Amino acid sequence: MKKKIFLYIVLLYGVALNAQEFSNYVNPFIGTSNFGATNPGAIAPRGMVSVSPFNVSGKQNVLEKDSRWLSNPYVKENTFLTGFSHVNLSGVGCPDLGVILMMPTTGKLETNHLKYGSTYTNEVAKAGYYSTKLEKYNINVETTASTRTGVSRYSFPEGESNILLNLGVGLTNEQGATVKIVSATEIEGVRNVGTFCYYKPEEAYPVYFVAKFSKPAKEYGVWKTPKTYKGVEAEWMPYNGKTRILKGYRKEVVGDSIGAYFKYNFSKPTTVEVKVGVSYISIENARENLEKETKDLSFEEVYSKTALNWNTLLQKIKVEGGSEDDKTIFYTALYHTLIHPNTLNDYNGEYPSMATRETLKTEGTRFTVFSFWDTYRNLHALMSLIYPKQQSNMVKSMLNIYDESGWLPKWELNATETTTMVGDPAGIVLVDTYLKGIKDFDIEKAYEAMRKSATQLENNPLRPGIKEYVTNGYLTTKNNGSVSTTQEYNISDYSIALLAKELGKKEDYKRFSKQAFTYRNLYDKNLKLLRPKKIDGSWYEPFDPLAGANFTKNIGFIEGNAWQYAFMVSHDTKGLIKLMGGKRKFSSQLQKVFSTNQFDMANEPDIGYPYLFNYVQGEEWRSQNKVRELVKKYFKNTPDGLPGNDDTGTMSAWLIYSMMGIYPISPGEPFYTITAPMFDKVTIALDQKYYNGKELVITRTGAKEGVISTIQRNGKEHKSYFINHSDLINGATLNIHLK
Repeated sequence: MKKKIFLYIVLLYGVALNAQEFSNYVNPFIGTSNFGATNPGAIAPRGMVSVSPFNVSGKQNVLEKDSRWLSNPYVKENTFLTGFSHVNLSGVGCPDLGVILMMPTTGKLETNHLKYGSTYTNEVAKAGYYSTKLEKYNINVETTASTRTGVSRYSFPEGESNILLNLGVGLTNEQGATVKIVSATEIEGVRNVGTFCYYKPEEAYPVYFVAKFSKPAKEYGVWKTPKTYKGVEAEWMPYNGKTRILKGYRKEVVGDSIGAYFKYNFSKPTTVEVKVGVSYISIENARENLEKETKDLSFEEVYSKTALNWNTLLQKIKVEGGSEDDKTIFYTALYHTLIHPNTLNDYNGEYPSMATRETLKTEGTRFTVFSFWDTYRNLHALMSLIYPKQQSNMVKSMLNIYDESGWLPKWELNATETTTMVGDPAGIVLVDTYLKGIKDFDIEKAYEAMRKSATQLENNPLRPGIKEYVTNGYLTTKNNGSVSTTQEYNISDYSIALLAKELGKKEDYKRFSKQAFTYRNLYDKNLKLLRPKKIDGSWYEPFDPLAGANFTKNIGFIEGNAWQYAFMVSHDTKGLIKLMGGKRKFSSQLQKVFSTNQFDMANEPDIGYPYLFNYVQGEEWRSQNKVRELVKKYFKNTPDGLPGNDDTGTMSAWLIYSMMGIYPISPGEPFYTITAPMFDKVTIALDQKYYNGKELVITRTGAKEGVISTIQRNGKEHKSYFINHSDLINGATLNIHLK
């Protein structure tokens, strides 16, 4: 029996090694600079846990806690590492998580991270794996992860060594933790996290953990450091207080700046494996997560399983042609889209409910981290096309959130509603998913939920200012971001109208169709731009169309200016063309966005603009050239290879579509617009549980850097630069010839 198990493990690991074709093209360092906010840490697909190097609280940035916006645990340019955090966010622009830090050291015990931190070298990062060498200690660190457990392997030199668990350092604005040493091989505890973007301090919540060590400690203990720096938490400043170290202490310790240590004295170079299970329910569940997923498995065995999972997902899209760098940025982007939304439920199905955080249970996967203001534009459409089962579970998670809280999520994080950003985007995702053929969820409940957010005039957390919006048809300057929020509500209302029509709800279809185009009330025909109005209906003065870019303040707009929002009416581009006086004037105004450097590749409102030339016959070449230009300029096989914050995979999804040659230009509607592919051949394996076809194949022929001359679908000429989702998922070959 043991021989069979051994052979199975060898076979499994061998398969993992041989299946590296796709994960070999993943470079997790992409996005770790230029505010991309990704990290190179080891994570399983949709993992609850990721083990990331933590280098943003080092000697080069000793700051007061709230004086710098630190939204990611790792920045490539930093050189001082203070541990490896176990719960992290990827590509998110607000601080949270980045806690449960483990750090191996040698020599005398030191609990001040500013003293025990180390420079590092020889970094290696792959899908599901990260390693580095701590120069101060000559320790090699390797990390991998299962869905709910992080696994680290520390290779110590001979002599005195330590493993530190620091609960006082992290990105979250919340403090408070407990730690207890269970035995010479186990530690358990809790760390409070929360207040995403420093909002809603009442929304703090616990993350539970259990850490198990492969070798018993010769000595162990806990530490606690008092707050002594003018009321600022000590872990973000040089320590002035006296740290109390309690050797052999086995009771629970509670505090802010606390931690635990295991001490060893090795007679020869020795490796120690540490497994950290995590749960948002309980310590017992964290322990079960660890045991069910990694018990009796070595580091290599955990990594081999995770590597197989990554390759299984990455190989859903096969690209041919293109350079090695092209493939690397493509598959790394696909990798980034498979991190969030991520798993919230434990191995046994338990998860904290929205609103009350009571323990509930799911049969499938309960997803979390729904950054909908970003992801409704392209990421969820990509999931529907490539991973429809995952998208179905995401939609079901959204409806569970509605059941639990009475509202659809807006920007949900670990069963808390952050209410970050504007608009009411969840309904767009529900409609887009359903109209693309994924229908194994309760569509009547989905309709009820999105209709509620669009009609409840009092105490509506999803649509601030809704009464004014419904009465006037738009928001005025008494509301934050009045113009951009009106646009967002319009897009959501259009999706509700689409679904109302599909479900035969005629009166609602009329109502929401009318309500979906009220942005037109804010169109200034002289400027050919949208602009804010005051309560009395007059234009807001003075008005600067350029103000608002790069996070500067502008009345009427959120994270952008009037130019960057001028065309953000994806559901009514043809109507906007008429407002602007026809296709030529529309095209001319659109060109100004690019020629005057108002286009912001790093932000969502204008992310679809490069494709809008496809609405003007004869101007389609502009879209093809502009998309190719933007890909070459902003997406690279380097740490700064994203244009900015990845926004939980939104920028990566834009890249994937752009390189394949199609883009979902109107979220909620089941069609794509076409551009020039950047590979000779793209083969998408379709999920036949949802779609009739086996494969969608997109080929590029002719001049690789040319513009489109002909488009063929299944060998027949396709005369439009737009194509229906249904024409692709029944099995199709789309040939795009360039000249």
